[in-house]
Amino acid sequence: MTHTVSIEDSGVRYACAPQESLLSGLHRLGLRGIPVGCRGGGCGVCKVEITGGEFSTRAMSRDHVSDDDLAQRRLLACRVYPSSDLSVKVIGKLQKKVCTPAADR
Repeated sequence: MTHTVSIEDSGVRYACAPQESLLSGLHRLGLRGIPVGCRGGGCGVCKVEITGGEFSTRAMSRDHVSDDDLAQRRLLACRVYPSSDLSVKVIGKLQKKVCTPAADR
């Protein structure tokens, strides 16, 4: 079973399996220039804010995710796994590549 991930401010939607990170699913779309960093929760490149839905996480660097970030559901997409359909706001370095109109990328 896959879940739909909707990225606010972009119109981008994609399917993501529960065992697949949000970043892996986004990378599969083939958008040019998406910085994927380390994919292990250590670089902070893929920060997003989960605005709706349920998910699980794996360990991520406290250098990039503070207690306030956790409380506000601002996490690293490489370490978030959907448990339901999700709404996501891209707030990290991915924002320019994901939330910019395709003609401007």
